[in-house]
Amino acid sequence: MDRRQLFTAAALGVVGATALGSLDPAEAFAKPEWDVEPGAADPNFIEGVVNTITDGQLFVKGSDGVFNRVQVTSATSVWKLTPTSFDKVEVGDGLYARGVRMPDGLLAAESLWVNIVNLEVIITSIGKGQMDLDHAGSRVVGNVVPGTSATVYNGTPAISDMSLLQVGKHVQVIGAWRPGTNEIDIATVYAAV
Repeated sequence: MDRRQLFTAAALGVVGATALGSLDPAEAFAKPEWDVEPGAADPNFIEGVVNTITDGQLFVKGSDGVFNRVQVTSATSVWKLTPTSFDKVEVGDGLYARGVRMPDGLLAAESLWVNIVNLEVIITSIGKGQMDLDHAGSRVVGNVVPGTSATVYNGTPAISDMSLLQVGKHVQVIGAWRPGTNEIDIATVYAAV
């Protein structure tokens, strides 16, 4: 059974509960594994804001104004700062979804990343449990989440110690946006020291 057949079956409720999609937040921003013409949209990727949730389907309004349907299956992996379940997805959440496009246009989702952000920022201050960040001239508050937030220094494995981060330094932050605010919960900070 190939990937398309597997997710077609999952979309129809045939496949058991085996998570096959990646939960690595960096995967949301990864280049597709299949050939997509340069400049063309990836047909197996959707981004936007959740407009409606009905019976395991998400109706997502893309940044281009187009509505897309996303079917969550028993094989869909869901990330919202940490691996989680579909019931944590809410109307108003930002969404990236990767999966297999069905003939009727529906996307059978392998992976959902909810409210994910990937920001290149400058650290402007560091306080207890949070960092102020400058992203292209806009202030972003980065909340450190105990037991979740981690730092990757110079490409080493992620650790919870953020003590080497410095004010004025450029870093990359992957996290989960808190809709309606300028705040994110930090998943990973990538820094050079």
